[in-house]
Amino acid sequence: MSVELVATRTEVYAEVTPAGAFYATSSPDQEGNRAILLHVLREGHRAPFTTEIASQWAENNNTDEALRSIFRLQRLGLLRGSHEARTDSTLRLEDALPPLLARLSDQQKTLLADENGFYLAAAGFAHEAAEELAGLSADLLSLQSRHNRLLKNNLRVNTETWGLLDPSGRSELGFWPLFIGQQRFMLVVSGTPRLQDQSFVTLVQELDKRYR
Repeated sequence: MSVELVATRTEVYAEVTPAGAFYATSSPDQEGNRAILLHVLREGHRAPFTTEIASQWAENNNTDEALRSIFRLQRLGLLRGSHEARTDSTLRLEDALPPLLARLSDQQKTLLADENGFYLAAAGFAHEAAEELAGLSADLLSLQSRHNRLLKNNLRVNTETWGLLDPSGRSELGFWPLFIGQQRFMLVVSGTPRLQDQSFVTLVQELDKRYR
């Protein structure tokens, strides 16, 4: 259950919501609010929330300003509090990924590819299809880079997500870039994505542990 983040005697642990995990990894820019979210992603479960920890995460010695930054992210739905600290998975990344990916699609068909066109793991896709989708993902990442100025500066399109849509505009196949440290990945989701699921946060945490 989500609770308010308040630095009191009651032990409350900060955690990133699925929306927060998406925002933190949707751009290679890891400054400002994204930096705070990444701190929480990595350290929120280690100790209860305090004013001192807020200052460390916000990289601001002014406690009031640091707390305002944290609470603003909570109001936006990017952070939340919990009375229980999450536990780290003991599974190898290779074993943890497939079940996590399956929960991110209503069809249980998802794969994760890197920027070089290789897929790290897949759920629901045959090996041959996964290989070709990974290659397509690399092409889309390259296409985005080449036309980034047009899309972001001229057209003000603030997303790097690509999709194949049906006539009613519903996604049949979506391509969602994830920026983990200096690495770029593509999450390929068949059908309706379920990125609001807690499994998405766990996926980002597992990738961050390996690739940050």
